[in-house]
Amino acid sequence: MRDREIRRYGSDDVRRLRFIRQAQSAGFTLEEIKELLDLDASEDRARARELAKARVKALDEKIAELGRARDALRRLARECGSGSAGPCPILTSFED
Repeated sequence: MRDREIRRYGSDDVRRLRFIRQAQSAGFTLEEIKELLDLDASEDRARARELAKARVKALDEKIAELGRARDALRRLARECGSGSAGPCPILTSFED
């Protein structure tokens, strides 16, 4: 049986790992996270703010896209439940 190596992290390592995890949850790419970490050392708030604004814009666009998808599915579900004859509109919509 192999001995298990126990990793011990210092408080700076734990802080960095939490930062990475939270930045990923906010939708930042690994490249952007690296830049944010570098900015933390340089205290370049203007660039950090630019990155955050760009991420907010991307999230707003994704939210709008998801809203359109939700609305389309609602419409298709209504049409499918209308009881009209023919193929189900939900299934045929994915054929295009």
